[in-house]
Amino acid sequence: MSTLPFAFAYPAILGALVALPVIWWLLRLTPPRPKSEVFPPLKILATVLKREETPAQSPWWLTLLRMLLAAAVILAIADPVFNPRTNSLAAGGPLVLFVDNGWATAPDWQRRVQTAEALIDDAESAGAPVAVAFTADPTNNAVPGTTTAARDMLRAAEPQPLVPDRERAFEALRAALNGTKPGTLAFLSDGAAAKVNDATVRQLADLKPAELRLIEGDTTRTIAITGATNAADAMSVTATRLDSAGAASLPLTAQDAQGRAIAAGTVDFQPGQSVASGSIPAPFEMRNDFARVSIDNLATAGSVHLLDDGFKRRRVVLLSGEAGDEFQPLLSPLYYIQRALQPYADLIQPNTPDLAASIPDLLSQNPSVIIMADIGRLPQETYEPMQRWIANGGTLIRFAGPRLAAAPADDPLVPVTLRQGERALGGALSWAEPQPLADFPNFGPFAGMAKPTDVTVKRQVLAEPTPDLAERTWASLADGTPLVTTKPINAGRIVLFHVSAEATWSNLPISGNFVEMLRRIVQLSRSGGVTSEAGAATTAEALPPFRLLTAKGVLTTETGTARPLIPNAKTEPVSNFDNPPGLYGSEDGFTALNVLPNNAELTPLDTAGINVLREGLIGGETWSAKPALFLIAFLLLLADSLVVMFMGGAFSRLRSAARPAAIIAVAVSTTFFLQPSQLRADDSKPGDDQIFQRLDNTHLAYVVTGEQDVDNISEHGLEGLTEFLTFRTTLEPAPPVGLDLTKDELSFYPIIYWPVSASAPMPSTAAINRIDAYMRAGGTVLFDTRDQFSSLDNNGGASSANGERLQQILANLDIPPLEPVPSDHVLTKSFYLLSSFPGRYSGSPLWIESRQDNRASDTKSTASADGVSPILITGNDLAGAWAVDQNGAPMLPTVPPDEMQREYSYRAGVNIMMYMLTGNYKTDQVHIPALLERLGQ
Repeated sequence: MSTLPFAFAYPAILGALVALPVIWWLLRLTPPRPKSEVFPPLKILATVLKREETPAQSPWWLTLLRMLLAAAVILAIADPVFNPRTNSLAAGGPLVLFVDNGWATAPDWQRRVQTAEALIDDAESAGAPVAVAFTADPTNNAVPGTTTAARDMLRAAEPQPLVPDRERAFEALRAALNGTKPGTLAFLSDGAAAKVNDATVRQLADLKPAELRLIEGDTTRTIAITGATNAADAMSVTATRLDSAGAASLPLTAQDAQGRAIAAGTVDFQPGQSVASGSIPAPFEMRNDFARVSIDNLATAGSVHLLDDGFKRRRVVLLSGEAGDEFQPLLSPLYYIQRALQPYADLIQPNTPDLAASIPDLLSQNPSVIIMADIGRLPQETYEPMQRWIANGGTLIRFAGPRLAAAPADDPLVPVTLRQGERALGGALSWAEPQPLADFPNFGPFAGMAKPTDVTVKRQVLAEPTPDLAERTWASLADGTPLVTTKPINAGRIVLFHVSAEATWSNLPISGNFVEMLRRIVQLSRSGGVTSEAGAATTAEALPPFRLLTAKGVLTTETGTARPLIPNAKTEPVSNFDNPPGLYGSEDGFTALNVLPNNAELTPLDTAGINVLREGLIGGETWSAKPALFLIAFLLLLADSLVVMFMGGAFSRLRSAARPAAIIAVAVSTTFFLQPSQLRADDSKPGDDQIFQRLDNTHLAYVVTGEQDVDNISEHGLEGLTEFLTFRTTLEPAPPVGLDLTKDELSFYPIIYWPVSASAPMPSTAAINRIDAYMRAGGTVLFDTRDQFSSLDNNGGASSANGERLQQILANLDIPPLEPVPSDHVLTKSFYLLSSFPGRYSGSPLWIESRQDNRASDTKSTASADGVSPILITGNDLAGAWAVDQNGAPMLPTVPPDEMQREYSYRAGVNIMMYMLTGNYKTDQVHIPALLERLGQ
């Protein structure tokens, strides 16, 4: 049954179809009619009662439904498979697998591997050797071997971002077979010709295999980008596809160097069209950020087109020594330059002829190139900005003319020293004839260009001979005099054409070479060039692989065995085994090498006149109808059950029983939908917006005492500490917040600064309770009496008024025992190494919670997690030392006047904040010896 488009996995089950007539007969069978006896009273009742009739046999359509159900079950068990794979190999020779593993095989590579493994399994069953040759693998070993070795080769192979080199693979295969005729030769192809007149199928047929199979995947996804041009208003993209049967619209995405999509477009194919163009509209500045263009949903190297600096469209400023005559445009110095560069660059001209005003304005637009046609001298004030622009990477291109010929020789914006005046070639008063051009040297941007045979020069400005003149000459006349000279200046350069920009001195501006010469010079304004300008003897510089493209279109830093790319100005570089697609160069500048050359076209393989058996990959066309048949059988069974229930009157009984349930459902739904307001929850309170704002960042907080001068110092002091934290640490607190202890939420702040003032109102009991709860929850309060408070015990001497007020406040708080900060405490090393904590004053110690080993076991502890003290007390007026005005100047002097004391005060504030936020993590360093000992180190 292999000749049919389907096959049965269990064909013997089809014998059950013979039983269908029997099933029909059983379903249509009518039982024998019972013998009836007439009972007279029943005749009377028969005329009164409604007679219930029962059919003698099932309806024909119900019988047909059940027959179809039985047939579907039988066919499902037989398991019909559509487009089954042919599992027989031709006898008489080895199995040969000629496998494409180029860029177009990346989407369905696993299916290709499965297909090849199935063929190897068939060869193993037949006891035939297997030879495998990959078309994108430079190390082919196609000698027939065991099936195990073939499987290992297959599993180790991967798709490559290259066009298959089938000729190389075929030669390796033919040498390995050494005249042996293959049995089955399976060509697992990507379907595309590798080059013009690709004769791979014909060459494989010449090996005289008993059977030649051409196995292809889904060619509708074989699409590649073959060109991208940065036009005047959009980027033009050219794409080609293999399957050109129908119309298609493909989405394009342009990405920057970080892989972010910054623009999009489409390319549309018409039916029968294999090459199409699309566009990605974007502003000039955005297009210059494009790093790659790709077709969405196609993960192949061919669907990605890499871009380098040469793609970027340059911004070129055009300056002329004289205004152009609109009635005689051919005599304008800028006419031919505009015509030459219009397709490749964005041209800008000044709005005013005053160069002193226009040049600074033009430089502010960051042009890549400035072209000056016959300008002798610039305004004096413009030389410095022009030289600075060139040194930063700008390219200045100058053309000679009468003005430049008469200019002084000390012009800093010319690449070589010029002789005053001009040289005339030809004419009645000249012995010299107009000179043609000499061959371009093998360095510089014109390397590789053919010498123009129809260009002659009649007039030029001459350069003074210098030892390095030859190194600076990019083009010269046949007599050796320079035509184009250059001079690098830091990151930029100056280029001079020793002829004018219009056709009076030479016919170069009206030749096609003029366009190419200007285009190449403009392209040199990119950050990294292809050629080297180190000296006259240097040739094209080899570019090392920088980023390489995988078969799935992803750039990777692994370069493997890739060799440096040697640019050749005569021909476009083509990707190969030595130079895979990717970026070549360095971070400063690179050249893009794509999979397909510009303007390439995908065409199908030529199989005309060749007897070849075409197949598809496993997992594509082959599919089993068993699940569908079982689904059909289930639906038929469900329909039969519903029909039987309907004929038995089940639905009529359900209708009467469903009425109460429907009434209840309607009532419940009505109650639910008619009272939506009861389901809403709105627990917002006044001030919630302010709370959400303060949750976004860390804030330093202080207690508002009600005294204007004290609160002002507190606010400015915390502002000064906030600025110090921002500049000296990674902590960047938001502006400080003044707190009303009776109203504001306190849990948002890690520390609250409380300037104790005896003249301020005594905090209420509710405020004291909130502070107590705040400290219990892990918060810390820094009390500052601002009076050099030195002892909590007032028995040793008279206490200040602020000290007495502090004792009144602490009397209502559940605080732990306190001690001055020990010399080894984490506060002395949380950020800075400190021995004291001064403020405006330096006489008071900083009191903190006593450590566990210094207090009795029965004392109440309010220490928060990680050893952070809930209370700090000082009398050194920290906020007074931190306070700064709007200009950043200190508001209060230190006592004694010492700026280092203020610096140490800031450092004390930093240590306190770090201690609040990080706890005692630095004290863990004392356990390092024990940890190392436990680890055995």
